Amino acid sequence: MKSNPVTAQPSSAAATDLAQILDGPVYQAYAYSYPHKTAYRPFEERVALAPLWQQEKLDALFLYVHIPFCSMRCGFCNLFTLVKPEKTLPDLYLDALERQIKALTPVIEQAQFARYAIGGGTPTFLTELQLARLFDLTDFAGMQANTPIGIETSPETITAGKIQLLTERNVSRISMGIQSFTDLEVKNLARKQNKQEVFKAIETIRQYSQADLNLDLIYGIAGQTVSSWLHSLEQALQFNPEELYLYPLYVREATGLGKVKQQARFTPDLADTDMLALYRTGRDFLLAHGYQQVSMRMFRRADLTELDLPHYSCQEDGMLGLGAGARSYTQTLHYSSEYAVGRHGVKDIIGHFTQQTEADFSHAHYGIKLTLDERKRRFVMQSLLIADGLNLREYEQRFKRSALVDFPALTTLINAGLVQQAGALLLLTVAGFERADSIGPWFASQKVKQAMSEYQLQ
Repeated sequence: MKSNPVTAQPSSAAATDLAQILDGPVYQAYAYSYPHKTAYRPFEERVALAPLWQQEKLDALFLYVHIPFCSMRCGFCNLFTLVKPEKTLPDLYLDALERQIKALTPVIEQAQFARYAIGGGTPTFLTELQLARLFDLTDFAGMQANTPIGIETSPETITAGKIQLLTERNVSRISMGIQSFTDLEVKNLARKQNKQEVFKAIETIRQYSQADLNLDLIYGIAGQTVSSWLHSLEQALQFNPEELYLYPLYVREATGLGKVKQQARFTPDLADTDMLALYRTGRDFLLAHGYQQVSMRMFRRADLTELDLPHYSCQEDGMLGLGAGARSYTQTLHYSSEYAVGRHGVKDIIGHFTQQTEADFSHAHYGIKLTLDERKRRFVMQSLLIADGLNLREYEQRFKRSALVDFPALTTLINAGLVQQAGALLLLTVAGFERADSIGPWFASQKVKQAMSEYQLQ
């Protein structure tokens, strides 16, 4: 149905909430996915996956494979990963992954994959033989020649042999977490990292691969200054990375830094205003050095030409997740294994994964069912928080409603100067990008917020 955007007025409740956003912390939560995994719960009845996926559009899926192993756990890390697993566990894990793939053959045989990402953990923790087996297992017929393939890595796991293998398997994006080039900051992140090892790892990637290189950096570290932050950015730009992610430090429950903070030995994170100053410094530095902003966190070199890639829309297309910790997204159901951060919890979940039969893998046991309202919220959040913005026409075509009527908060954001309208697009302003980590959580439903607050983290 058609609607006139200017007639949608913000409610008084929305205005009150916005005042809390503008006056409250900038850094509230990273809304990279919705609903968050802490809102997931066991299903009352398990869900058969083949019939579920038969109802989906399968011509542009995102394939995500999770490798939950690392050589170390950093103090800030809340990922689902196991440090230094027993030597036999990675092979047992790949055995289970093979059974999971066989169980999902009816889906995989019909699917076309527009994106493929291998995350973790640290996938390059695997040996060359194990990595080769992983690629063999996921060499699906629906993987097109130009399907971009990305992988996460860390400096201490990089070898020339592994990078050559990634090149042979057409990996087009390699992402490495560096976090900081300053020794004190690395120490304050409780991260074991040798600067020379970092330089050697990046040089090895550049020598043996033509893949896009992404480097992750963190701001908000205890002891960090504008000067030291600029030093890390300058060091990163020596390697001319295609992408940079600038992550604000969140000190979360059950992490190493979280435990330190809870015990009140010291405060391992900076004040909100200091974090914002560092963000602005990093943003302005990268914009001045030829990068364009894609999201609050992501910056990509502006000189890169657009590649002819298979079409994929995170708002509309599904994701097939493989491995313990991987999430799968359909229109009406998100599912995964359970989630943990502590070593015992992670180890138990991975152990359970390795014991699953092919029949077990044919059903979903844990996740969340999405109501129409939650699907709308997801569409808005996934669209609005990136540079492409929220397309009002696409929302209306999909849901037969006006986004501005369904969400008066959007008009409130426009009036506050955090969002601007350009035709059918709603786009974050400069101030809006700064507030992305408070705007995103604002669109979460009360039901999801309640489930997240009640979640007992392992």
